[in-house]
Amino acid sequence: MLSYSISTPIQAPVSHVKKLFTADLLLKLSPPFPKVALQRFDGCKKEDTVILIINLIFLKVTWSSLIIEDQETEDEWYFIDQGVKMPFGLQFWQHKHRVKKIDQGTCEIIDEISFDTQNSFLNYLLFPFLWGMIFYRKPFYKKYLSLVNPL
Repeated sequence: MLSYSISTPIQAPVSHVKKLFTADLLLKLSPPFPKVALQRFDGCKKEDTVILIINLIFLKVTWSSLIIEDQETEDEWYFIDQGVKMPFGLQFWQHKHRVKKIDQGTCEIIDEISFDTQNSFLNYLLFPFLWGMIFYRKPFYKKYLSLVNPL
């Protein structure tokens, strides 16, 4: 199993960022390739389902996740999605989306990912793609979630 974390500071309070975690944001965060279509988005609460259709030109694959946990405190909001049906040989996928307060008007989004294909070579082969898929989100988080647009 491999795990990694990517952090992005946002010029907005946690409550503002939480309101904008919607289907629309998910589509804006998707890279231009492969094209991603949203088949289902229930939300970010426990028991919600998200289903994506990934278009790999000659092949369409489904990636579905179940929100297994969500919690909100005064200083942090998070939810965890866990893969149910995943492509690319993935046997396990878990993504904890944390929005953590830094001060009254600033927070950070922390994406914590764990995944496994049950094959070490394939894990390391997929790592750059899966890391890049999340790293790609950083400027979009700032653009669409900050109250002060840094771009």
